[in-house]
Amino acid sequence: QVQLQESGGGLVQPGGSLRLSCAASGVTFSNYAMSWFRQAPGKERELVATITRTGVTTNYADSVKGRFTISRDNAKNTLYLQMNSLKPDDTAVYYCAVLLGKYPRYWGQGTQVTVSS
Repeated sequence: QVQLQESGGGLVQPGGSLRLSCAASGVTFSNYAMSWFRQAPGKERELVATITRTGVTTNYADSVKGRFTISRDNAKNTLYLQMNSLKPDDTAVYYCAVLLGKYPRYWGQGTQVTVSS
């Protein structure tokens, strides 16, 4: 059974930083590309960042490019999202996902990120 457990969310002031983690189990983590998605209240879930199996290649939504960094540690079966220069528009529930091809196949339960003064 595939399980993805996000952590690291919370309340942060604008301009602050957070680091999200996603611990994977029940899956050969290094075999799959991974992504972070987010969903703000009243909005559709959107792709934030993707990383290939080896971590060599990453891609970002334009809205987070230059501020967020996706990374992974295949030895620890863990995915990360370093978020800097946070803005109120970054407020959302953040989800990690295992990709099959280009599409998310397994999801975590999400972690809330709130950016507010």
